[in-house]
Amino acid sequence: MKRYQDKKVVIIGGTSGMGLATAMMLLDGGARVLVTGRSQAGLDSARLALGTDAIVVSSDARSLTDLDALAAQVKTEFDTIDLLFVNAGFSIPTPLENVTEAIYDEMFNLNAKGPFFAVQKLAPHINRGGSVVLTTSVANVKGLPGQATYGAAKAALRSFARVLAAELLPLEIRVNAVSPGPIDTGILEKVFPTEEMRAHVKGHTLGIVPMKRFGTSEEIAKAVAFLAFDATFTTGVEIPVDGGWSQL
Repeated sequence: MKRYQDKKVVIIGGTSGMGLATAMMLLDGGARVLVTGRSQAGLDSARLALGTDAIVVSSDARSLTDLDALAAQVKTEFDTIDLLFVNAGFSIPTPLENVTEAIYDEMFNLNAKGPFFAVQKLAPHINRGGSVVLTTSVANVKGLPGQATYGAAKAALRSFARVLAAELLPLEIRVNAVSPGPIDTGILEKVFPTEEMRAHVKGHTLGIVPMKRFGTSEEIAKAVAFLAFDATFTTGVEIPVDGGWSQL
């Protein structure tokens, strides 16, 4: 029997990067997986990568209406699930003087509000002994210039992990978080428009990360699977996957 045989998994933000790598690993291990994403290009590429064994759903992680629809679809497809991995998130690096109300709201809606309500709406479908894993960030403990709103939103999500762990304990549902540092997901290409800017950011990052490299999406996937299925006496914690950055 495969390691994750017949485990039922929902990954919000699962069409690229860390979410997609986690979906692929769990599928290879025998799990049944549903992933969500927003962009049509991302949805199409995820369908190609994951094949017909996965369910790929268009859903906006910021929208409570979409989350309600997702909960209904999860009930139809799976009835109950063993893992909810809330991975959707994004950073808009912005110095203090350039932060607008729209940027502030976007960072909190996607990185804090959406994940909170995702757990609220999908928790009734998680089996006893099941798990929630949230994606936080090293930015919630490191004072990174230009990341004030993103870091604060991820810090709120870290707080949610503690409180939701306590609230869902009577249902035997564990809630933990994985905290990525610099992970090679292709995000730099989306955020920084020129190769010169990307090279500068990469060089600066490698200079301060103790392990002197970027992490991989597959390394995040392994941490998620550990928290989801192996760490059965662990709840309310955050595991850094950041090359030792947050520890120094």
